[in-house]
Amino acid sequence: MASKRLLKRDVNYVLGDIIDAAYLHQMANPKESAEKSDAIVDEAILAFDELIVKINRRDIVDKKQHFKGIQKELEEKATVLVNKINDL
Repeated sequence: MASKRLLKRDVNYVLGDIIDAAYLHQMANPKESAEKSDAIVDEAILAFDELIVKINRRDIVDKKQHFKGIQKELEEKATVLVNKINDL
């Protein structure tokens, strides 16, 4: 079972790297509009907030299953965001 601390760390690192990639794209392509990459950053921040709220829930009966679901949701959201960055 993943601990809360490790799961929070994973969420922070994965979504932080996605935000970094979006900002790197902005810096590498200054002539392009920053609206698309800003939208990806906003979406990553929203995903971070949603996942942290789910991790911090205290009324969970089966913590192991709950954390596995959050890990899977993180992977799905990260994949979508990375694909959006690749499409820029």
